[in-house]
Amino acid sequence: MKIAKPMLLVTTPIGVILGIYEGFRLAGGLVFLMIALLSVIGIAMGTVVATVRREKAEEEQRTALAKAGAAGSKMKVDTP
Repeated sequence: MKIAKPMLLVTTPIGVILGIYEGFRLAGGLVFLMIALLSVIGIAMGTVVATVRREKAEEEQRTALAKAGAAGSKMKVDTP
């Protein structure tokens, strides 16, 4: 896995670019549909990643506030 992930991260974009080039050479204008499809899929993946990161940050913030609140409630405070 240490070698496979970097190889996939490098070879996949190269393969997509070569595929778009060959598609343009063979089919011409239909490549624009393929580029549009790839763009929509990329945007969808980006929004999913952004949503997961935002929800994770909110969960970490809630956890930190809960820990701070629990630590504060354990302290004994004398009020007159």
